[in-house]
Amino acid sequence: MSTSSSGTRRDRDNDLEPRRRLSTETKASTKTTELIVYVLAVLAVIITAYAVGDDNGGADPFGALDAIRYITYLTIGYMVARGLAKSGSRDYYDD
Repeated sequence: MSTSSSGTRRDRDNDLEPRRRLSTETKASTKTTELIVYVLAVLAVIITAYAVGDDNGGADPFGALDAIRYITYLTIGYMVARGLAKSGSRDYYDD
């Protein structure tokens, strides 16, 4: 009777250990230019909403509701951009 082995005991034990991750899914958001552009764009919208207005008591052409709407659009765009960035890139660990 012969017995065959697919490997030594050590090889089989190593197969049960979790494999080490060599990369993260993507860069941290603070390391990207997307975050900087997003923050600057939000600040630009806020400053514009504050500065633009009718001083004669008329209707404000770019009021708080418009600013909130544009900030919401910017936020959605930023989230989509981060999702696309995460979908196919890798950031390798530095050992």
